[in-house]
Amino acid sequence: MQPEEKSGRIFDLVILRRLFSFIRPYRGRFFLLIFLIILLALLVPATPLLIQYTIDNHVMTGNYEGLTAMLMVLIGVLVMQAVVQFCNTYLSGWLGQNIIRDIRIQLFRHLLELRLKFYDNTPIGRLVTRTISDIETLSNVFSEGIAAIAGDFLQLVVILGIMLYTDWRLTLVSLALLPLLLMSTYIFKEKIKDSFNEVRTAVSNLNAFVQEHITGMSIVQIFNSEEIQFKKFEAINREHRRANMKSVLYYSVYFPVAEVISAGCTGLLVWYGAKSVLAQDLTLGVLIAFIMYISMFFRPIRMIADRFNTLQLGIVSTERILTMLDSKEQIPNNGTLIPANLRGEVRFEHVWFAYVGEDYRLRDINFTVKAGETVALVGATGAGKSSIINLLSRFYDIQRGRILIDGVDLKEYELGTIRSQIAVVLQDVFLFSDTIYNNITLNNPGIPREKVEAAARLVGADRFIERLPGGYDYNVMERGATLSVGQRQLISFVRAMVYEPKIIVLDEATSSVDTETEEMIQNAIDKLMKGRTSIVIAHRLSTIGKASKIIVLDQGEIKEQGTHEELLGREGYYAQLHRMQYKAVV
Repeated sequence: MQPEEKSGRIFDLVILRRLFSFIRPYRGRFFLLIFLIILLALLVPATPLLIQYTIDNHVMTGNYEGLTAMLMVLIGVLVMQAVVQFCNTYLSGWLGQNIIRDIRIQLFRHLLELRLKFYDNTPIGRLVTRTISDIETLSNVFSEGIAAIAGDFLQLVVILGIMLYTDWRLTLVSLALLPLLLMSTYIFKEKIKDSFNEVRTAVSNLNAFVQEHITGMSIVQIFNSEEIQFKKFEAINREHRRANMKSVLYYSVYFPVAEVISAGCTGLLVWYGAKSVLAQDLTLGVLIAFIMYISMFFRPIRMIADRFNTLQLGIVSTERILTMLDSKEQIPNNGTLIPANLRGEVRFEHVWFAYVGEDYRLRDINFTVKAGETVALVGATGAGKSSIINLLSRFYDIQRGRILIDGVDLKEYELGTIRSQIAVVLQDVFLFSDTIYNNITLNNPGIPREKVEAAARLVGADRFIERLPGGYDYNVMERGATLSVGQRQLISFVRAMVYEPKIIVLDEATSSVDTETEEMIQNAIDKLMKGRTSIVIAHRLSTIGKASKIIVLDQGEIKEQGTHEELLGREGYYAQLHRMQYKAVV
């Protein structure tokens, strides 16, 4: 697994401009947040100012009435500061959560529109990381990054300005060790940045390994590979621990060092200030206020390194998310034709297709399927049968030639419309972790329950569905794990039936079921194909006797076309396949 984590530039103006474009719908609340940040930066230093004034003008003079009044003012300022802090924290978090909700929705919609080629070349773990982890990291940019850093900087400027205005000599003494803190903060920032990158890489590798091996657990157990995979997991987990412990070490060193430097500055301040108070060159109120200023001044400096790294990680996540959003892997949907009714005639004219470059999987493919006709595709693995299915539904686009439906180029049709008229029933049926009803309708509210039940009765699936706990509301779990292969197939036929397509594409899947279930599935296929244009991928030649035409493929080329009897009589490629399968059965 190659690490893909890297540090971004905090002031990458292009990324920041794109990032702030997501804030546009919430401009009012964003400006309110800026106002609260400014107000908080002014309220925080107000407390030492009020204490200084109270000590010098009321405590030292014995004015108890004035002292009481100032205490009430001080309590009011502290309450106001707490309220503003709450609003600031809540609003920044609210903005972050709403913005990442919008980005996640936009990203997922974009993923729905990408062509299958994109998913062929992109690991699922990476897509999950983009949609979940990277967007969660991005939320920290708003809650702990930009707003917090801006508030810290503004607070530093205000405090430093007040200190210099009050007593510039005392300010220089109290901040004499500041260069040491800045240097240690910079070193910590760089070290923790590298450590965070290692942690994120380790997390990515750990997630990918766990996801992949849970998905393929049956293979691990079938080949008795549990101990080997456990040792690999231990190694990856050990690397994850090492990366995390490195960051723990840096934190353990930095914060005590920062505290020592801060305590040293406070010590210098007390030493110099006490001498000045005794010499009556400085009031006690100013000295106490400065001690409070030092604590307020050093706290954001200690935190700012952490927040810069948060912002850096957020910028990296933003860049990766924007790269995915900017990907041009969609199937062009420039067609405008939305026919009221399709006949279902399919024609391939000199079609050439390659998944990558010029490695053509289909070469000069020509055939016609008349409306209502059944055609079988026959050939060895890799012959190009599945590629033809993928092209018909425009999961991929061809490089040369034309695909016509009812005499019109496939690209002239609106993409959603043409896909709604083509039902593809694959051998490996995918069911979501949901009810049988929702798996059939795919949560389409336009399909009533009565239509689903009628389709289930038609293909014979109602018998096993009604025996399940909850019937159509039975949860099939992930990938339909609680159902048999045959039951999943029958559900896929019901799913195709309720969408009432004009063209049916079947990846014949009766080779791994028992005889009784095979008869049910064959009966369902017959009813599904009735009155529709049908293209069947045939794995067993004994199942295509009803096909009006058989197309024999080999290495992306059509070798023969004709009926079963015609092809057997030619003693060609099909006849050879037929003899081989017949021998295997005998």
